[in-house]
Amino acid sequence: MEEELNATYLTFGGHVEVHKYRYLYFMVVFTVYILIICSNSIILYLIWNHQDLHEPMYIFIAALLLNSVLFTTNIYPKLLVDFLSEKQIISYQACLVQYFMFYSLVCSEFLLLAAMAYDRYVSICKPLHYPTIMTKTTISIFLASSWLLPACLNVGITTLSSNQQLCSFTLKVIFCNNSIYKLFCVPSRAISFYGMVLFINLIVVPVVIIAFTYTRILVICYHSSREVRRKAAQTCVPHLLVLMNYFILIAYDVITARLESDFPKNARLIMTLQLVLYHPIFNPVIYGLKMKEISKHLKRLLYLCKMN
Repeated sequence: MEEELNATYLTFGGHVEVHKYRYLYFMVVFTVYILIICSNSIILYLIWNHQDLHEPMYIFIAALLLNSVLFTTNIYPKLLVDFLSEKQIISYQACLVQYFMFYSLVCSEFLLLAAMAYDRYVSICKPLHYPTIMTKTTISIFLASSWLLPACLNVGITTLSSNQQLCSFTLKVIFCNNSIYKLFCVPSRAISFYGMVLFINLIVVPVVIIAFTYTRILVICYHSSREVRRKAAQTCVPHLLVLMNYFILIAYDVITARLESDFPKNARLIMTLQLVLYHPIFNPVIYGLKMKEISKHLKRLLYLCKMN
C-alpha cells in the first residue's frame, strides 16, 4: 500500500517549518494573491473599457497581464492548500499539469514581450506603415501564437516526462518545475534534447528578436528629434524593465532547480518565491505608472472611487 502511494504522490520538501508558521505563510501568500489578481484585473478593465486604449500596444499589455493572472492561478491555490496541510503532497499527474502550465505560460510571456517589441519597432521605425502592418489579423496571429505554440510544444516534453520511471518522490521546491527531472531513475536524453529545442525556440529566439528590435529603435532615436526620443522612452522603458526583471526571475528558477541538497532551505524558499511573488505584481505597477495613457485612466478611476 505504501509503495502504491509513493508511486502516485510526490512530497514537497521546499516548505520550511510549515506547521509552525502555516497561518502566517497563508495570510501573506493569500494577500499577495489577491493583490496580484486585483492589480492586474484593474489594468485589464481599463484597457477593455476605454476605446483610446484599443491599440496594439495596449492589447499586448492586456495579454501580458492576463498571462500573469493565469501564471499565479496555476501556483497559488495549491500553495495556499499546502500551507494549511499537515503534509504537502501532490499526485504526479497533477504535478505534470502544473509543470506544463508553468513552462507554457513562461514561454508565452517571452513571445508576448517579443510581439510588443516588434510593435514598438514598427511604430517608431516605420510609422507610416504601422496601420497596414499592425492590423487586427496580425495582432490575432501574434496572440494566438504566443499561447498556442508554447502549449503545443510543451505537450511533448510533458508526455515524455509522464512515461519516466521515478526513483525519488520528494521535490525540494514548493511547486512543480524542472526539478521533477531529479526524480527520474535514469536521465532521459530525449527530454534533455527536447528541452534544449524548446529553450532555443521559445526563449532564445524571442530574446534575439527583442534585442534586434530595441537596438534598431535606439539607432533610429539617436538620429531623431528630442520628441521622438521622448516618445520612445515612454513606451519602451517599461517593456525593457519588465524584460530584465523576468530574465532575473527565470534565472532564479534555473538556479534553484540545480542547487545542491545541502543548500539552506530558507534561502531556497526565498529564491523560489521571487518568481511567483515579484513579477506578477511588477507588471501592473510598471504599466500602470509608466504608461502615460493607462496612468491617466487609472488616476481618474481612483479619483472616482475616492469620491464615492
